[in-house]
Amino acid sequence: MSGCNEHSAPEPVFAEPWHAQVFAVTVALNEAGRFNWSDWAARFSGTLKRHGLARELDGGDDYFHAWLETLEGLLAEQGVAPPQEVKGLHESWEEAYLTTPHGQPVHLR
Repeated sequence: MSGCNEHSAPEPVFAEPWHAQVFAVTVALNEAGRFNWSDWAARFSGTLKRHGLARELDGGDDYFHAWLETLEGLLAEQGVAPPQEVKGLHESWEEAYLTTPHGQPVHLR
């Protein structure tokens, strides 16, 4: 036997659910032809450098906040997600989840 515990659960690839979601949205947009991956990688690298995150990252929040910033910037440039609309949607979701009783579905007004 290789020393692996057959009963241990595999470690999650993403530390937080939103990390997986923003990654999946980015991949889906790339596969739909919204942008090419080499352009994405160059933009993301630029974001990391701007924030001083050129060091090796472990895929935590700082990494995915930079990922999300890059995606939002790209979509804003394309006119798909203007910053004011994104901000308004973010504020609506924040208000909705803060005013929704625990355990209930969150709905936007």
